[in-house]
Amino acid sequence: MNEIAPAQAGWREWTGLSVLILPTLLLSIDISVLHLAVPALTEDLRPTGSELLWISDIYGFLIAGFLITMGTLGDRVGRRKILLIGGAAFAGASALAAYAPTAELLIVARGLLGVAGATLMPSTLSLISNMFRDPGQRTRAISLWMTGFIGGMVIGPLVGGVLLEHFWWGSVFLVNVPVMVVLLVAGPLLLPEYRNPGSGRLDLVSVALSMAAVLPAIYGVKELAAGGFGWGPVAGIAAGLALGAVFIRRQRLLADPLLDLTLFGDRKFSASLGTLMLVTMIGPGLGLLAGQYLQLVEELSPLEAGLWMLPMSAALIVGFAVTPVLARRFRPAHVIAGGLVVGVLGMLLFTQAGSSSGLAYVVIGQSMFFAGSSPLMVLGIDMVVGAAPPERSGSASALSETGQEFSAALGLAVLGSLATVVYRASLSVPEGTPDVAADAARDTLGGAVGAAAGQPAGVAAELLATARSAFSDGLAAAGAASAVIMLAAAVLAVTSLRRVPPIGSTAPVQEAEHAAT
Repeated sequence: MNEIAPAQAGWREWTGLSVLILPTLLLSIDISVLHLAVPALTEDLRPTGSELLWISDIYGFLIAGFLITMGTLGDRVGRRKILLIGGAAFAGASALAAYAPTAELLIVARGLLGVAGATLMPSTLSLISNMFRDPGQRTRAISLWMTGFIGGMVIGPLVGGVLLEHFWWGSVFLVNVPVMVVLLVAGPLLLPEYRNPGSGRLDLVSVALSMAAVLPAIYGVKELAAGGFGWGPVAGIAAGLALGAVFIRRQRLLADPLLDLTLFGDRKFSASLGTLMLVTMIGPGLGLLAGQYLQLVEELSPLEAGLWMLPMSAALIVGFAVTPVLARRFRPAHVIAGGLVVGVLGMLLFTQAGSSSGLAYVVIGQSMFFAGSSPLMVLGIDMVVGAAPPERSGSASALSETGQEFSAALGLAVLGSLATVVYRASLSVPEGTPDVAADAARDTLGGAVGAAAGQPAGVAAELLATARSAFSDGLAAAGAASAVIMLAAAVLAVTSLRRVPPIGSTAPVQEAEHAAT
């Protein structure tokens, strides 16, 4: 028997893809522009330290907490409907944030932005999987979708800088409104609707359990990354894991669960998701350490450090463009593993960060990491959503996003803690340094830089030299650990995905016919 080829997407679908890239672009811009706006909004609203943390963190917490619910809800009531409702809510919350007169109201608006944002990523990705049924076209579409996300991260600081130079801090939120208006106008014209006609009612107990499991676990991991070991964060992680076990048990008993655990029975799905989660552990943690290295060790200004990060973004975009071409000729396992080996070599360059050419090693190493990770980002996400039946693609997309949120937070905690331990073990405070300055230097490299500012020239120079050397040792240790993690991901990809054929190949059909014969 010959397999019926999936329908080819036409101009309507490709034009619709440009509409789907808009909210993704906007979400990635929002990641960076708030950091630029913090000084201005702090001066205007006078938030306390706790309020400022909530302004920054509540957005990510609620996105992570609502991803599974919104992805599954899209499968039930319609992915386009959820996307448009979320887009309207995002625009309204953005306007509320822009004109918030108090820090408390800004926290509420940021929370609403997080809930609305949780509808956007799984909805856009599941719509792509339904609009582009041909595997080759779907891979190209996801590649373009990912390019839009990275493009937003690149232009975010530029957009934010221009807005903040000419307008008040609320403009960084208000810019979301016209983009969402375009989505609301063009979406009904260009995006088809998809839903699972056989889905039952949404189990509200499962919704509550999913959020009760995700939120304390994410909070605990992020607190460990920021402040080191503490019983509060540990208790949050333990509570999240316990409630997660209750959630999973309930899903197994429900006839129509919020999260379909049978997805993990597909080896392609589970192996792709596992590989994605391993590599996602590396990026945020190593990126944070690299940013500190550029500014505090190499003494670059924020603008100079940002410019040195442009090659990394360029490497990602090139990788996204090349991946669909390679995936048509070679098996995804080989393309992914080959890229990850390049990333491993890049991570090993971080171990040389303490040398006289440290800047070059860090920039080239991180560029190699991003270039090597790009095939996994495209093909891994493609296989996750492609392995799920069309009626469950929203749930699969949300599960992928939630897993990567956990991995990113975990990676920040693990790599940050490792670098801190090595930094403190390597640091040798010069004799004659006051106790207060010595304690600050032992805490962080930033503390050492601040402490050195008030010391005599000789003591300051010696303290800075030893602190920067110790931080380079910590960065090298984090790079070595990242190389091990990435190598494990490459092995997982090769062993678990080796039977997946090149994109568009008919090998599975031929093998099935041979087995039947």
